[in-house]
Amino acid sequence: MSAKADVGLVREASRQIMAGGSAGLVEICLMHPLDVVKTRFQIQRSATDPNSYKSLGDSFRMIFRTEGLFGFYKGILPPILAETPKRAVKFFTFEQYKKLLGYVSLSPGLTFAIAGLGSGLTEAIVVNPFEVVKVGLQANRNTFIKQPSTWAYARQIIQKEGLGLEGLNKGFTATLGRHGVFNMVYFGFYFNVKNIIPVNKDPTLEFLRKFGIGLLSGTMASVINIPFDVAKSRIQGPQPVPGEIKYRTCFKTMATVYQEEGIFALYKGLLPKIMRLGPGGAVMLLVYEYTYSWLQENW
Repeated sequence: MSAKADVGLVREASRQIMAGGSAGLVEICLMHPLDVVKTRFQIQRSATDPNSYKSLGDSFRMIFRTEGLFGFYKGILPPILAETPKRAVKFFTFEQYKKLLGYVSLSPGLTFAIAGLGSGLTEAIVVNPFEVVKVGLQANRNTFIKQPSTWAYARQIIQKEGLGLEGLNKGFTATLGRHGVFNMVYFGFYFNVKNIIPVNKDPTLEFLRKFGIGLLSGTMASVINIPFDVAKSRIQGPQPVPGEIKYRTCFKTMATVYQEEGIFALYKGLLPKIMRLGPGGAVMLLVYEYTYSWLQENW
């Protein structure tokens, strides 16, 4: 391969990484408050608990009243630090898996879904330690200024529980399931439907076409993958009895939640999740596509 071809490949990879990182950063800054609310719903176990939230509106009021405006931005530093590499990995690996699958005789629809699954599993490996820290900080109901810093909390986890599957990487299998399933549906649906619905010549209508498909993609993926998300929050969040680990593995946690709290408990936090990842999913895809196009034209 010539040096010129090598430079072209590096430049193309750099465009994908920069566009993916930009998409993640914009999405997290816009949507993080809904992620805090979603996590709070997922870790609460009983409606009779006096500290439990009665509704989405009640959660917003209580967080604002007891923790202030910055309470909605608890745990934002780990995703900001992780989001650029995480989304860069998400979109870059999707493109690479898609290219690799081109050598296999698969239908385009299946190619998009499998490439999405691969990108989600890869993304989960990168993001899981950040998720452990984020969930722990989001579960803390003290005011923003009273909670430990991101670094202090991460050090605390490492000192007490280590770096392994009971420490900074706990909930790893649930994170693999959450991201693998989400990206499989998200990319699979978006690119398949986008290829079916004709392109619109009007820039505004074309933007709305892509936004609508992205919104549906993020919503469907959120509905399908949320049991993994609930299991992840239970494993990574505070345990019901301090010092006693109740939630350890992904599928056992799902079974425990189902047996003790019913099927709907596996869908806790669905509304704020959809409110975040429906439009957030559309924002990510649009920021990625427009940033990537701009980089192609200008660099």
